[in-house]
Amino acid sequence: MPPLEAVSSRADVWNVANTHCRVHYQLVTDAEADVLCRVLNHFALQSLLPQQVQVQQQDGSLLMEVLLDGLSWHRAQVIAEKLRNLVSVCSVQLQLAEREPLQAAG
Repeated sequence: MPPLEAVSSRADVWNVANTHCRVHYQLVTDAEADVLCRVLNHFALQSLLPQQVQVQQQDGSLLMEVLLDGLSWHRAQVIAEKLRNLVSVCSVQLQLAEREPLQAAG
């Protein structure tokens, strides 16, 4: 089997002039076993790999935060709208995230 190659960021077909940004999604969903997979699938279908995913179960809900880099603001909004259409998703907040400098592990 050939080795896997890294996927480069995908061009924004709606507007190639759009610059890429870092975005932060905050979601509140029903606490169902499959909802995390369904949410992350929306990013996977676009060949997007989040930099950070945090999930906490609280009072029958899941509180999710997804940090993602390498997509246009328009594309981030389209994905947020698709997430809002999922049955188990109660709310989706989208905002631009600050770029953090890389830190060496040690």
